[in-house]
Formats: sequence, C-alpha cells, structure tokens
Amino acid sequence: MTRPPTAAQRRAVEAADPVTGRLKGTEAQLTALVKRGLAFRHPRPPHDHFLTPAGHRLRDAPGGPGPAAPAEEPAPAASGAFAARIGGEEGVEEGPARLREVRGAWQGLLELRRMTRPDGATDLPCPWERKHLVQAAALALEAAGHRPADAEGGGYRIRATPQPEAVAVHEPDAGALRACAATLEEAGWQTGEHTQPRTGVRYVLASPRRT
Repeated sequence: MTRPPTAAQRRAVEAADPVTGRLKGTEAQLTALVKRGLAFRHPRPPHDHFLTPAGHRLRDAPGGPGPAAPAEEPAPAASGAFAARIGGEEGVEEGPARLREVRGAWQGLLELRRMTRPDGATDLPCPWERKHLVQAAALALEAAGHRPADAEGGGYRIRATPQPEAVAVHEPDAGALRACAATLEEAGWQTGEHTQPRTGVRYVLASPRRT
C-alpha cells in the first residue's frame, strides 16, 4: 500500500499556485512529489513543477489541503499568487517578467490538459478549466497577447454568467471582440456573439467544448 504523503509534502501541495498548480520547494521535495504522481516536471525551460490531476484532487479533497477558490472579480494583483487578468484590475505589473509568467502558466495548463486526456491531446479544456471558467478564459486570452481592460479604458473584460459553463467576454472594440472569440475557439471554446437587450452592447458568450 502506498504511504500517504508526508506533512511536508502536503504543505507543498497546499502552497501550490491556486490557478496554475505551480509548485515551489527544494529539489528533493519536488522529486518526491513526482515519484508519488502528485506533480510533474515541465519539459520546457525553466522546468517548473506543477500539480498533476492527483495532486489537484489531494489539495481539493475534504479535510485535506485546499486553498480558497480564485476570485471571479478583479482583485489586487499583489497577493503573490499568479492570476490571469480578467480585466479591470489595478496595479498589475507589465513587462517581460509578467509575459514569462503568463506563458509558463499557459504551458502548464496545456500539460494538465494532456495528462487528463486518454489520448494525450491538448485541444479541449480540462476539468480544472470547467471549474474555473473566468480564470481559464482569461489565461487563454492573456497568453495569446490580447489586452485586458485597465481601470479606465478599453480591453477585454471577462465575467461569470448565470448560464452554466459560460462566461461573457466584453470588449468595446468590435474587431478586438471578434479576435478574442477567435482565440478562445482555437483554445477549445465555443463562442457566440450576442447583444445586450437594454444597452445594445455586443459581447461574446464562451463555453468550453467537450468534443
């Protein structure tokens, strides 16, 4: 019988980034988590370690390690954990460091897709994305280079909707809105453009595809 994770290993799992599952720790700790099937080492530099689906289940299990669910509305970016920009945040740092962080998060998500599919394909969203719709859609857009809205002006804004497994993407520029829809479709989402009845504003409704 496989021994349960040690207290140190459970703490490492609990401390993993709540959005991407990226792990931090000593090489020995990370190697031990890989051997237990709770983590994997990304094949591309900088070879970060991420939680596997088993690692995510351990963290989310009742009574086990489990971080609070990511906020669906804009939150200050100084929390220390990575969060894809959903639009409307204040004080988010720009530049090469942010770009590397976003690209690393997207690669980690693609690897999670691969590990949760029997055929190893990465073309469809994984269960984690269906549980974190706003963050998942935001990561796809930010990783593709779309500009999130700042506190004052244009850019995309992603918000939850009452409809199951669907988010709304708002972007004042019609061309940019269509480009956001195209990016999400390439990332495995199905999209449709709609008009708000009272305001006449166009927006995109996006849902993760299953097939």
